[in-house]
Amino acid sequence: MNHRTTIDLEHGWDFMQRGITKLKNILEGEPEPQFSSEDYMLLYTTIYNMCTQKPPHDYSQQLYDKYRESFEEYITATVLPSLREKHDEFMLRELVKRWSNHKVMVRWLSRFFHYLDRYFIARRSLPGLNEVGLTCFRDLVYQELSGKVRDAVISLIDQEREGEQIDRALLKNVLDIYVEIGMGSMDHYETDFEAALLKDTSAYYSRKASNWILEDSCPDYMLKAEECLKREKDRVSHYLHSSSETKLLEKVQHELLSVYATQLLEKEQSGCHALLRDDKVEDLSRMYRLFSKIPRGLDPVANIFKQHVTAEGTALVKQAEDAASNKKAEKRDVVGLQEQVFVRKVIELHDKYLAYVNNCFQNHTLFHKALKEAFELFCNKGVAGSSSAELLATFCDNILKKGGSEKLSDEAIEETLEKEKADNRSHLQVVKLLAYISDKDLFAEFYRKKLARRLLFDKSANDEHERSILTKLKQQCGGQFTSKMEGMVTDLTLARENQASFEEYLSNNPAANPGIDLTVTVLTTGFWPSYKSFDLNLPAEMNDACFFAGVIFLLKHPVIDAFSAAHYQVRCVEVFKEFYQTKTKHRKLTWIYSLGTCNINGKFEPKTIELVVTTYQASALLLFNASDRLSYQEIMAQLNLSDDDVVRLLHSLSCAKYKILNKEPSTKTISPTDVFEFNTKFTDKMRRIKIPLPPVDEKKKVIEDVDKDRRYAIDASIVRIMKSRKVLGYQQLVMECVEQLGRMFKPDVKAIKKRIEDLITRDYLERDKDNPNLFKYLA
Repeated sequence: MNHRTTIDLEHGWDFMQRGITKLKNILEGEPEPQFSSEDYMLLYTTIYNMCTQKPPHDYSQQLYDKYRESFEEYITATVLPSLREKHDEFMLRELVKRWSNHKVMVRWLSRFFHYLDRYFIARRSLPGLNEVGLTCFRDLVYQELSGKVRDAVISLIDQEREGEQIDRALLKNVLDIYVEIGMGSMDHYETDFEAALLKDTSAYYSRKASNWILEDSCPDYMLKAEECLKREKDRVSHYLHSSSETKLLEKVQHELLSVYATQLLEKEQSGCHALLRDDKVEDLSRMYRLFSKIPRGLDPVANIFKQHVTAEGTALVKQAEDAASNKKAEKRDVVGLQEQVFVRKVIELHDKYLAYVNNCFQNHTLFHKALKEAFELFCNKGVAGSSSAELLATFCDNILKKGGSEKLSDEAIEETLEKEKADNRSHLQVVKLLAYISDKDLFAEFYRKKLARRLLFDKSANDEHERSILTKLKQQCGGQFTSKMEGMVTDLTLARENQASFEEYLSNNPAANPGIDLTVTVLTTGFWPSYKSFDLNLPAEMNDACFFAGVIFLLKHPVIDAFSAAHYQVRCVEVFKEFYQTKTKHRKLTWIYSLGTCNINGKFEPKTIELVVTTYQASALLLFNASDRLSYQEIMAQLNLSDDDVVRLLHSLSCAKYKILNKEPSTKTISPTDVFEFNTKFTDKMRRIKIPLPPVDEKKKVIEDVDKDRRYAIDASIVRIMKSRKVLGYQQLVMECVEQLGRMFKPDVKAIKKRIEDLITRDYLERDKDNPNLFKYLA
């Protein structure tokens, strides 16, 4: 065909028709040779020539129309009839085949008519050849069949949900048509297919859930729910469009979990409470995984967790209370042991549920909050009249001191205090519990008192453990919390160095040596609890032993005859004073007799026994060198001690295990009318015995000291707030004060009000004249 000759429309289209028919035959699978490059070039050139002829022979518009008509005719005559006669899966297979053929036809025809695309279509802003081809399929095939196709696909999906095998590749190909027919938009997929799928999914799982919730236990139900979600996700990866995943899973989660959340969690024998009770860790982890996916789904789980932990903790408190009241008749230390068992059980409870939070509940803040609130509820209740702050301090004391009531090995102490070996966590368990206790300042004071006793009487089992717990307390509560305690530990280290210097001084000055072993511990007043000084009236020849206020020292002087103790005591004090003045001129020493200890030889008729006693006890025994019989009143007058101190020391010497003094009348209690004499007949199988003083209940003093400190802290907080704010309302001031002090203790609102009134009388604040609830700061 010569391109110079004008090609009329009919002749030219007749030639193109033959090429199109050949293409249709190939697509229908009829015996037809493939297009050669010559065939393709002839067809392309024909269109080119027909579009580039001068008007009126430029047939671009007519060819553009005929291009579309070719598809319409083929679809109407061949494609639709073949689809209409098939149903269900067979129709889907035919559709996939027809769509695939159609795309091939579009590809080839758009090549033949390519010149239209390049010039005619571009100039006129008409839909491109590819779009026209696809639109024909959409308007004629898709519009008619998409509903039937959708129903057939959803039916197959439901069959698969019921466990039947289906052709996933087929579904993938069918659903691709919904996407491709949108030509870049997801509207057809979402409107014509996805909306119906989501509706069907809801209905399907709603039916399933209504049966499962009645038949299955909570763990079984959750297993099924998790499996369903996994399968739906799997469905998306195999044949649904990825954009459906979130919407599909939300429907499943809603029907299986949201609708039945309360019923599922509260199932009587298998719900969340039961899973916690029976330690079903795997089921709890699954519960977390499932409920974390639904809106606010974790709230009820965390709430049940909090209720459960609170109930377990409260049960421990009640158990300890009952045990303590049953033991009231027995010795106090037995009751104390019950309380220590309680603290250990609380620590175990915390370990257990913290592991749940970290593992089952993926460290989620909601569960950390629930655990914290639960522990705060029962940890602040206290047991048998002892506050939780005191119990915790006593527990620490027991496990940190030598020969504590539980006699733990180093390894056991390490396990109790910190679980580093187990899981590399650095926080001490005791310190973790302290986080839940509101009266942290009370704990600090009890802990300091007990730490002092451990350090002063060499009762501390391990210096490293002492330092370790102080480090953790400092990290959690701040440097101010531990500064005094750290000072005490440092004092003991310095005291050991001081003792070495003292021994060196004595070896260099033989004339100064008092002739006995002497150990002195010098302590800094500000760090240590306050101890009584200047209270003991030593025998006349010992009076010079009392010094000045400032720094405390303790005296230990082993093996002194009861008859010569006074001489050595005076000598010891003088010698140490001389030595200490060689080191510093600016510090003064005070001897704290209440903490002194002596080893004295008691000369009894059966044998001489070495007695390990306090300075108070030694002084009392010394009185019997000058008198055979002494009344309570005489002893009290000569020693210048308070009633409480006299009763304690006389009880230890006459009513307790070792009766060094005989008492008339021989009752078990000390009375002001009692008379005492040295028990010359006393003996014991041991050559050396320690005579303990009954422990002093320091609780009242600690509480008084803490209350005093709290008053100062509230004052300081109010002044600090008012200084920065200048003018503030009552409610706001109280709120800010509570917030500021909350880290150490929960201030009582009445106490704050009282301190505000006090600061007004001291001219730190004034009330506004017009509004009595408004305060002004006075600089």
